Amino acid sequence: MRNIEFGLDTFAYATDDGRGGEVAGDQVIRNLIEEAVLAEEVGIDSFNIGEHYRKDLMDTASPVILASIASRTTRLRVGTAVTVLSTQDPVRVFHNFSTLDAVSDGRAQLIVGRGSASESFPLFGYDLSDYEELFEEKLELFTRLLREKQVTWSGKYRPPLNNEVVNPPLPSGHLPTWVAVGGSPQSVVRAARYGLPLMLAIIGGHPTRFRPYVDLFHRTTAEFGHGRQKVGIHSPGLIAETDQAAIDLQWPYWRALFEQEARIRGWQVPSKDHYLAEVQGGSLYVGSPDTIAPRIANAIRGLGADRFDLAYASGHVPHEVRMRNIELFGREVIPQVRELLAQNTTEVTA
Repeated sequence: MRNIEFGLDTFAYATDDGRGGEVAGDQVIRNLIEEAVLAEEVGIDSFNIGEHYRKDLMDTASPVILASIASRTTRLRVGTAVTVLSTQDPVRVFHNFSTLDAVSDGRAQLIVGRGSASESFPLFGYDLSDYEELFEEKLELFTRLLREKQVTWSGKYRPPLNNEVVNPPLPSGHLPTWVAVGGSPQSVVRAARYGLPLMLAIIGGHPTRFRPYVDLFHRTTAEFGHGRQKVGIHSPGLIAETDQAAIDLQWPYWRALFEQEARIRGWQVPSKDHYLAEVQGGSLYVGSPDTIAPRIANAIRGLGADRFDLAYASGHVPHEVRMRNIELFGREVIPQVRELLAQNTTEVTA
């Protein structure tokens, strides 16, 4: 059996304080560090922080938070979910995370992507119409930085490099870097072309609908002459003692989150029926450990995945609920999933 990585992903939401308000942002960050420390204690493999620039998300400087987490842990991998490479300087990103890798004794990792949220484009002076071209150019440079010690490069969006010696404090090997894909075949082929692992953001519908993308990825990776690359799954969820408790806990925060996104992006606001359909048969892993473990095992088996990241407790879910979610995921769900995957069956049931 493959060694599957189980991680937690978060956008560092400004959490509910239980009195109708929000916890102050600085306290949210300190609470987040405690959540990561608990993640290591209960056996979770990695803790990964996103990148946004909104007043209710505290993940604008993930390398700083991750460095603090690294100082409080010894085994936990520390990474991103995702780094918006399109609006960052690849050289700076490389040095930040190679330094994090040194601080953590080789535990840093990244997921890079174009970002589904667009607020970083005007903030850093980029035109959203260059969305695709920006990511292509910056991923090409970042991959060069990963693999070469001396880089000569030129592009459209940053000054050229002329035999630049890249000598950050990396431990042996290079910095593990995954490419995030939300469902575009072109993005799958791009990840395969660079020979980087693929992280599928599966936030709706049954996960096996992404099987054609996995097959495309493995086929094109081989055609580009690379060895087998890993595939990961990023999906949202919340785990509680019972199915109904989890459903009731997540629903108001999930609804508020999607109402906000609907206003920003012009989406239709999902109904509770839609929410329950995703809980029961989609990619929203909300329920008890005994319900969630078989669903995760089936998703991993169905896609041949090497990694599963739970984007835990979406929205402004209180810190105490998030902590209990982490404990149940590490102590109960992950051991069950590993046991189910060790069985010689094609599908398991709750």
